[in-house]
Amino acid sequence: MQDSILTLLEQVKEGKISPSEALLSLKKQPFYDLGFAKVDHHRRIRQGVAEVIYGSGKTPEQIQKIAEEIKSSGAKSILITRLSEEKAEQIDSVLGLDYDPIGRTGLIGDYPEPDGKGLITIMTAGTSDQAVAEEAARTARVLGNRVERIYDVGVAGLHRMLSNLDLMLKSRVIIVIAGMEGALPSVVGGLVSCPVIAVPTSVGYGASFEGLTALLSMLNSCASGVTVVNIDNGFGAAFAASQINHLDC
Repeated sequence: MQDSILTLLEQVKEGKISPSEALLSLKKQPFYDLGFAKVDHHRRIRQGVAEVIYGSGKTPEQIQKIAEEIKSSGAKSILITRLSEEKAEQIDSVLGLDYDPIGRTGLIGDYPEPDGKGLITIMTAGTSDQAVAEEAARTARVLGNRVERIYDVGVAGLHRMLSNLDLMLKSRVIIVIAGMEGALPSVVGGLVSCPVIAVPTSVGYGASFEGLTALLSMLNSCASGVTVVNIDNGFGAAFAASQINHLDC
């Protein structure tokens, strides 16, 4: 793969193709086929972020081989989401892994220096939402963002949230995570001018329907500027927040 890229660069140098044509060619470069997985080495070129490994459903050996292939392309930080503690122990013994048992995420390598334009604040309605919040927090940090946390400030006691209003108003993006009836994002959306990304969680009693009630509530938010990701999707919320935080505006 390196030889083909070098040939491409030589063609640009000699004027045989333009830089824009070379970039297009790089974007179409093939993946590396491990048999059980096709590792996309050029995702950073297309999307600005290297591939992230989804750990659930993969064996430790598969995760290890995927991580080694990503690392071979020069990646300094490799994020693994939905990773069990048992799998993490096996991977750590081979590659070295910083594991967070709350967010169920593993990090191979180091956090990059933050290069996002502002602050991403992560809020939860309750302590029970913390697992999703920590997945979001680590994802945002791996993607080069400064992160602050405001936990357990749900609508059952709004004075807890209001005591953090100064930090909320300083944020460039706020991720709001809630289960039960999912009311907190609407409240936050009515107080701040920055984008609010709502994450419904599967926390709640029977009629919460494993997060469906919170999801529908958030989708029907009357506060402008609230967008919604899937149930328990802290990773997706952080990815979107990072894209917003890296915009040149």
